[in-house]
Amino acid sequence: MSRQPLESLDARSRRLLRALIAQYIQDGQPVGSRTLSKHAGIDLSPATIRNVLSDLENSGLLAAPHSSAGRVPTAQGYRLFIDSLIKIEPLNLLEIERLREEIPESGTTQDVLNAVGLVLSETTQFVGLVSVPNREHFGFKQIEFVPLSPTRVLVVIVFQDGEVQNRVIESERSLSRSELESASNYLNAQFSGLALRDVRARLVADLHQARRSMDQIMARAIEFAESAFAGPARADMLVAGQTKLMACNELGDMEKLRALFDAFAGKQQILGLLERSIHADGVNVFIGEESGYSPLGDCSLVTAPYKQDGRVLGVLGVIGPTRMAYDRVISVVAASASILTRVLSGSERAA
Repeated sequence: MSRQPLESLDARSRRLLRALIAQYIQDGQPVGSRTLSKHAGIDLSPATIRNVLSDLENSGLLAAPHSSAGRVPTAQGYRLFIDSLIKIEPLNLLEIERLREEIPESGTTQDVLNAVGLVLSETTQFVGLVSVPNREHFGFKQIEFVPLSPTRVLVVIVFQDGEVQNRVIESERSLSRSELESASNYLNAQFSGLALRDVRARLVADLHQARRSMDQIMARAIEFAESAFAGPARADMLVAGQTKLMACNELGDMEKLRALFDAFAGKQQILGLLERSIHADGVNVFIGEESGYSPLGDCSLVTAPYKQDGRVLGVLGVIGPTRMAYDRVISVVAASASILTRVLSGSERAA
């Protein structure tokens, strides 16, 4: 998508563009020259303003709906506005404290992430999103194998952050209770505290060694344990406040809403957008068609990565209509990412 460089606009054009977008975000109605002349504090005649707005429209920064003499910003206009024309103020101390109170310092990682999604939604009145970290990066505390049938086993993994995951695996042969106990005892004794991806790599090496030097029972136990950790977990995303979009006039078309809700249910496309922001330096904003995903054509996505001890774990964000108070939403997303990072790193309690 081509972008109009700020340098190509004179000071008057920048001022009018900023004023028009701010007025449109506030009122939700196309903005005309008389409105800008009366309410934007601009000492220019309506005729002069009309000429400038016409030039901005020709540059692709504004559009004129057929039913109105006023103009509205395009995605390109919003992009220039966000990149160059607004000043983002951090949340004040009272607002930050309110966010902190809503995000728990204890509980499982899943509990904390759920709370963050709800906070983002309630604070902005849009949709809150949080990508769930891949459990491959988390250290496990304990693992148990529970026989369900001769060849089906329930694997119970307790992670160090208190999260518990269950998965059922199939074995190619019948497994005795003693073999399952040997596998769990071996894993708990040798690997407790390590991340799953590191355990899997170590198991592959130990399996080769076991086949040469260990007894047959232990070799089978390690082989079974390796299959229990095989394959990365599927990425996931928490979504909060989808129904809030029904109150947005810009998204009132039922077909658009249905496509959006289908996108939230499917998750994978939106997860892909979040993944594009995982290495961003701070807040990232996708406006309308910039996302490359048609159900979000009338929406903007504001994202920021969150970390644990300096390592990026995932991305949180907000989806709302392109007509949103970007300065406010960007500040909320940035503050939420910072607080979540401190909570997951264990420093929020001491803050």
